[in-house]
Amino acid sequence: MTQYDNTNSGMLARNKNRSTDKHPEYTGSLNVEGVDYWVSAWVNTGRQGSKLEGEKFFSFKINRKEPAARAPAAATPNRPKPGADAWNEDDIPF
Repeated sequence: MTQYDNTNSGMLARNKNRSTDKHPEYTGSLNVEGVDYWVSAWVNTGRQGSKLEGEKFFSFKINRKEPAARAPAAATPNRPKPGADAWNEDDIPF
């Protein structure tokens, strides 16, 4: 069985979690040459006097899917943090 190739394709579905007019009406994903993106879309109506006056059209916002952020590395014990004084309590003679 061959795996479906998603390269240079995408999808949109109605946003069931939309709670304000600013939230996208449609959401989905897109792959362009192996890079994945999130897609948000709104249905708009052309303004009076514009080339699309009275016509419905989609407006889109595309955001690159970023890999999951790594947790910051734990501080090494007995090693000063950057910018901290370079001495340790064990260095004090009394």
